[in-house]
Amino acid sequence: MLIPSIDLKDGAVVQLVQGERLAVRDDDVFRWVRRFERFPKVQVIDLDAAMGRDDNLPLVRQIAAAISCRVGGGIRTVERAREVLDAGAQQVIVGSSLFRDGRADLEFARRLRDAVGLERIIGAVDSRGGKVVVHGWKTPVELTAVEAVSALEPFCGEFLYTHVDTEGLMRGTDIRAILAVRDATARRVTAAGGITTMQEIDELDAAGVDAVVGMAIYTGALRLDGPQPPASSP
Repeated sequence: MLIPSIDLKDGAVVQLVQGERLAVRDDDVFRWVRRFERFPKVQVIDLDAAMGRDDNLPLVRQIAAAISCRVGGGIRTVERAREVLDAGAQQVIVGSSLFRDGRADLEFARRLRDAVGLERIIGAVDSRGGKVVVHGWKTPVELTAVEAVSALEPFCGEFLYTHVDTEGLMRGTDIRAILAVRDATARRVTAAGGITTMQEIDELDAAGVDAVVGMAIYTGALRLDGPQPPASSP
């Protein structure tokens, strides 16, 4: 299944290369909300909240009222997870806060699961150079993605695996790395990071893995339903 991504920064939809360089910005957020409303799942990431620079919660609330979405970015506490779910998110995507002192923070993961329910938690496991990375993909953790999902499986109803090495580069993703994560857990796995073509999406779908796509959609490289002008570059 293809899951479109809406990344929010300063009230606009953006796409970043490797999580840093701005490649696409569109102030018309609801142009994309309308375009994605036929999809059963849409991923919304609040980059401002993730970076600790305020948040886009009022905008998230409007988006969640219009489409079924999973929301991540800056969910560091049980209280914040509840706030995002109360805003209308179907599930919360939790990443950096699931790791502490170089390993999986099972105590926090357990508290979060007990508070909001296993099925509402998507554990975000991001990998760069073969190791999990946190804090905006800047801090490495001495765990592989396979080790991380194995440890966190009792506390997450699903996993989002991002292959950071290929994120935003429009050169394809690493199918083998994604399948290794899939094979390490009984939970549903969604993959992200450089997925560019329908061939990749179909290959992942055949393997039981959902695909989050952002840059390829916004640049017009991947057409969803006929002619659509790409979002403007900054």
